[in-house]
Amino acid sequence: MNTRPWAETMNNASGGADRRRIVLFLSVCALGVSSIITQLTLMREFLGVLSGNEMVYGIILGAWLLLTGLGAWGGRTTSKLTNPMWVLLGAQVVIAVGPIASVFALRTLRNVMFIRGAAIGVSGTVISCFVILAPYCLITGYLLILSCRILTSDKTTAGIGRVYFLDSIGEIAGGALFSFVLIHLLGHFGILYVPAVLNLLLACFVAGMLRAKLRAWALVAAGAVAVAGAWIADLDGISAQMQYAGQRVVYRGNSPYGSLVVTESAGQYNFIQNGLPLLSTHNIVSAEESVHYAMAQRPTAGRVLLISGGVAGSAREILKYPNARVDYVELDPLILEASKQYLPTSLQDPRIRTFNTDGRMFVRRSAVKYDVVIVNVPDPSTSQLNRFYTIEFFKEVSRVLKPGGVVCISAGQYQNYLSNELSQLIGTAHRTLAEVFSKSLIVPAERTFLLASDGELTMNIAERIESAGVTNQYVNANYLTGVLTADRIADVRRAIRRDAPVNRDLHPVGYYYHLKYWLSRFRFETGAFEAVLLILLVVYVLRLRTISLTIFTTGFAAASLEMVLLLGFQVLQGSLYHNIGLIVTMFMLGLSLGSLMMNRMLSRWTACGLAGLEFALATYAVLTPVMLKVLAGIADPSLMTICSQAAVPLATLALGLLAGMEFPLAGKAGFAGLEQTASRLYTADLVGAAAGALLVSTLLIPLIGVVGVCLIAAAMKVACGSILLLSPVR
Repeated sequence: MNTRPWAETMNNASGGADRRRIVLFLSVCALGVSSIITQLTLMREFLGVLSGNEMVYGIILGAWLLLTGLGAWGGRTTSKLTNPMWVLLGAQVVIAVGPIASVFALRTLRNVMFIRGAAIGVSGTVISCFVILAPYCLITGYLLILSCRILTSDKTTAGIGRVYFLDSIGEIAGGALFSFVLIHLLGHFGILYVPAVLNLLLACFVAGMLRAKLRAWALVAAGAVAVAGAWIADLDGISAQMQYAGQRVVYRGNSPYGSLVVTESAGQYNFIQNGLPLLSTHNIVSAEESVHYAMAQRPTAGRVLLISGGVAGSAREILKYPNARVDYVELDPLILEASKQYLPTSLQDPRIRTFNTDGRMFVRRSAVKYDVVIVNVPDPSTSQLNRFYTIEFFKEVSRVLKPGGVVCISAGQYQNYLSNELSQLIGTAHRTLAEVFSKSLIVPAERTFLLASDGELTMNIAERIESAGVTNQYVNANYLTGVLTADRIADVRRAIRRDAPVNRDLHPVGYYYHLKYWLSRFRFETGAFEAVLLILLVVYVLRLRTISLTIFTTGFAAASLEMVLLLGFQVLQGSLYHNIGLIVTMFMLGLSLGSLMMNRMLSRWTACGLAGLEFALATYAVLTPVMLKVLAGIADPSLMTICSQAAVPLATLALGLLAGMEFPLAGKAGFAGLEQTASRLYTADLVGAAAGALLVSTLLIPLIGVVGVCLIAAAMKVACGSILLLSPVR
C-alpha cells in the first residue's frame, strides 16, 4: 500500500492542483446537497413508517443532528490519516448507497421488529432512529472535519469557515431542489437516486486523482452497481408490498404534503397517508358520525362547509339533507386524484364543490356564509393540525357562520373511560370553543365530538334525523340509544373546566395535551435509553469550554427560533408545506452569507465581536414574537399574506446571517489546531441544534408558547455574551 503523504501523491501534473481543488470544493458542496436531500427524505419516510406526530419529527431531527455531531467529534482523528483522499472516496460511495438501503430496511424491518399494526412508543422510535440513521450521519459528520483538513494545507482556521460556507451552499441547493422539484416528480427512492448519482460522479473525479486507480475505480464501480441494481429491481415497489403484506398495493404517490398509499383487500380500498390510516371504503360509521351530529342540529341547512374527509363518504352523507349544498376543502391533491380512480362516486354530484387548498386559509378568505361548518380533520397531534383547534381559528369560523350556525370538531376517542389525558384534551377544546360561542355540546360517540353555536343545540339527535327523513345504517335511533346514555354523557361532561387553558396559535397547548394523551398509551416503557442520552448531554454541556458553549447555545437558539418562525409562518399562511423549502433555503442562505462575510473580515474581529453577535441574537429573539404578533394583527387577509410572505423569509435570512457569522469567528477565537477546533465547534453546533429541535418542537412551544421559547433563547445568548466579555476565552 502506498503510504506517501497524500499531497505529494496528488502533485504530479502541471495545473492539476487547481483541478483537484475544484473537485474538492464540489465534493463538499455535494455533501451538503446529499445531506439535506437525504435528511428530508428520511424524515418523511420515518414519519410514514412510524405513523408519528411532531414528537417523532423532533426525535428524528434530534437524532440526525446528534449523530452528525458525534461523527464530527470523531473527526479529530483525521490528523492521523496518511491518505485522507482514500477515506473521502470510500465515504462518497457509502453515502451514495447508504440512504437507499436505509429506506428499504426501514420499510421491511418495521413489521419484523414491532407488532404489525401496533403504534410504536417513544423508546422504540428513539432506538429505531438511532440505528437507521447512525451509519449515514456518523460518516457525514466525520467528512465535515476531513474536508477541513483536505482543503487547508497551512493548518490555519481559514478552512473551518470555508467548509462551513461550502456545506451551506450545498444545503441551499439541495433544499431548493428537494422542495421545488424532486418532491413533485419522484417518490422517496427516486429522490435518493439523485444524490447517489451526484456522489458517484464526484467519486469518479476523486478516483482519477489517486495513484492506485484500478482499486479506486473498482470501489466506485461497486457503488454504481449497487445503485443501478436497486433501481432495476424496483426496491420501492418491493418494499411497499412487504410493508403492506396481505394487501394489494394499487397506488403510491408523493406530494409536498406527504406520501399516499392505497391498498386493496377483499374489495375494500384503504387510504394510508404518511403511515396513518386515512379512510376505508367500508368504514361507514366514521363517515356518518362525522356528519350527522352536526347536521341534526340544523337539518334544513343550505350551505355546509366540510374541511377534509369528503372522499371517505362524508360529503355524500351531508347530501342526505334535502337543502344541503357542500363546499368541500381538501389540502392534498393526491387524495382527490386517487379518489377519482378508486372512489369515483364519492364526489360526483353537482351539489358538491371541491376546493384544493388549506382549510384554514379558505375560511380566512371566504366571503360565503354557512349554516354548518364541519372540521373533519384528525386530532391536534401536530402544530399543523392544532391550527384547527385554536381560538383564532374559531373566531375565523364564527365570521363565516350564519346567525345561529353550528361548528363541529372532534377530540380523542371515548371508550367508556375518561382518562386524565383525554379529559385535559377535551377540556381545552371545550374551553377554547366557549371563548367564541355561547353554547356547546359534547357527544361521546366513537370519537368525542364537540359542537358549538350561538343558537340552540340539542341532544335529541335521533329524533331530528328521523324528522328530516334521513336514513342511516349506523347513526340512527337504535345506535344512538347505546351511545348517548346518561352515564356516558355525564362522564365526558366532567372534562368541562372553566380553568382549562385556551388553545392559541402561538401557544398550542392543545397539541401538548394531545401529546400527553398519545404518550399515555406507552406508560409502561422504561425510557432507559432516553435517560442515558439525557445524562450524556448534561455531562457534555458541563464540560464545554467558553467558545464551544457559545456555539452550542447558538445551535440551540437558531434551531429554536427557526421552529418559531416555521410555526408563525404556518399560522399566517395556512399550510406550510408549499413554503417550507423557501424558509429552509433562506436560513441556509443566511448561514452561507454570514460565514462568507466573516471569512472576509476575520482578521479584524476579536472575541469581543463574538460577544456582540451574542447580544444581537438575544435582541433578535426578543423581537421575533413581536413581529409575529404584528403580522397576525393585520385585519386584511390579503395584506397579511403579502406582508408575512416577505417578513418571515427575511427574518429567517437574518437569523441565518447572525448564526453564520459566529462560526468562523468562534474558530478563530478558540483555535487549538485545525482538526481539534473544527471537530469541537461542529459537534457543539450540531448537538445544540439537536437539543433545540427536539425540546422546542415537542415540549417547549406547546408548554410555554412562542414568547417563552424566545425569552429562553435570549437569556442563553445574553449569558454567553456576558461570559465572553468577563472571562478569558478558552
